[in-house]
Amino acid sequence: MANKKVSKDELLVNIIKGIEEVKGNDIDILDLREIENTVCDYFIICNGNSNTQVNAIVNSVQKTVSKELKDKPWHVEGSDNAEWVLMDYVDIVVHVFQKHVREFYNIEGLWGDAKITTIPNKI
Repeated sequence: MANKKVSKDELLVNIIKGIEEVKGNDIDILDLREIENTVCDYFIICNGNSNTQVNAIVNSVQKTVSKELKDKPWHVEGSDNAEWVLMDYVDIVVHVFQKHVREFYNIEGLWGDAKITTIPNKI
């Protein structure tokens, strides 16, 4: 039995929902579709305040996407030290950082040609 193809829009919405449920901050969506030779269509970048919160964000995203869409990441790496966890949903790659690590790597700056949508922090 073939799996139902999950739409990118549904996946984006549920990833954001998972991040917001555990108070992930500074959510940016980088649209890479107009850039040649990219590995995916979107990056979602956010940060937590500690390795505990970074892992909570990752777990919340996985739980939300699994429950709502019956989908799971193809690959997850970085959970051991939880300073930068990458979740690969093939068309969408989620980067969950601790704030100081995010500032150091500045992925938004590296992908300056991407259209960036910032999701306001929920208070």
